[in-house]
Amino acid sequence: MLNYVLTAFLLLTAGFSGAQTTISGSFDFGGDTRTYSFYVPASYVPGEAVPLVVGLHGLSSSGADFAQYRDFKPIADTANFIVVNPDGATLLGLKYWNYENIAGTNVDDVGFIEALIDTISANYSINQNRVYCTGMSNGSFMAYYLACESDRFAAIGGVTGSMSTTMYGNCNPSHPTPIIHIHGTADNTNPYIGTSTMTPIPDLIQFWVNQNSCITTPTIAAVPDIDPGDGATAEQYVYSGGVDGHTIEHFKVIEGGHSWPGGPMPSSSQVTCMDFDASREIWRFFSQYEKSGINDISEVSADDFAVWPNPTRDVLNIQSENVQFDEVSIIDMQGRVVEHRSHSNSSNIDISQLKEGSYFVQISGSNFKVIKKLMVVF
Repeated sequence: MLNYVLTAFLLLTAGFSGAQTTISGSFDFGGDTRTYSFYVPASYVPGEAVPLVVGLHGLSSSGADFAQYRDFKPIADTANFIVVNPDGATLLGLKYWNYENIAGTNVDDVGFIEALIDTISANYSINQNRVYCTGMSNGSFMAYYLACESDRFAAIGGVTGSMSTTMYGNCNPSHPTPIIHIHGTADNTNPYIGTSTMTPIPDLIQFWVNQNSCITTPTIAAVPDIDPGDGATAEQYVYSGGVDGHTIEHFKVIEGGHSWPGGPMPSSSQVTCMDFDASREIWRFFSQYEKSGINDISEVSADDFAVWPNPTRDVLNIQSENVQFDEVSIIDMQGRVVEHRSHSNSSNIDISQLKEGSYFVQISGSNFKVIKKLMVVF
């Protein structure tokens, strides 16, 4: 059993529903009082398990800053998940995450974050197979450390951070974990090319590509430059074909600084790419995955399925010559299931009610789940 004592009475009980609410709390862990806040969307219904997203701030920042400037709340409102923003411990007056006994400290942040998940789960219905973690800078390092040291997370998102070289050499995840990583090439705090103690971003990506048994050659697409005046552009790298349909995604932000795309900080001099919203891309990525307990390479891939016509406007067909599948879900870019069919109804799916835009088709069976992209046009 985890040894912690809840010292702040949660302001709302598991019977809460019907109003969006931010809740603050604290509990004693490892001899310190640890603080956090979390957001419950109005769509939450007690007893119906929802995903949980853990958002980790950077060095000298706070959970409140992360919640304000890397805002997942509007996404949680539509996709129905709870987001928690804990505060790191304090070192030399600065809040930080202790991913490898930084400066000789022995704060157990893996244990704290696991205890935090248990604390929220004791009061709210959390799908334990859909717990995710994302972080910025020092919080990104911590997120990857959690992927290495904890078995609680279905997927990880990192922005402007990496793995330390020690972490890179010692990481042995308990299960394949898909990751999405976002990083600027002009980041002077955590350089894209790495340092003597920080893993270069191409090596970080390759590490997780290998861990998930993905195809090593990515699909590369330019992100539309919708804000030419922001000083940055971006490319999206997708490594597909991994175990259980896992992918690894990387947004390479050309000339981007130490910043969160789509979420500029007031008075910051860092170049912030405004061509995409990092928070929305991270949730879109997370929403595809549940925690995997399978460590063998799946023989089923997206290439085993024909999805046609694509693009389409009225109907969609799914077919496989070799693989038996049970369910088909169409998921929008906010992670919402907008259409669901059993195998028997997988041909001639009426999608005429869908709005024009990009979607994901999730095809699943008893031991696999794969994702294919879909364009709906008019």
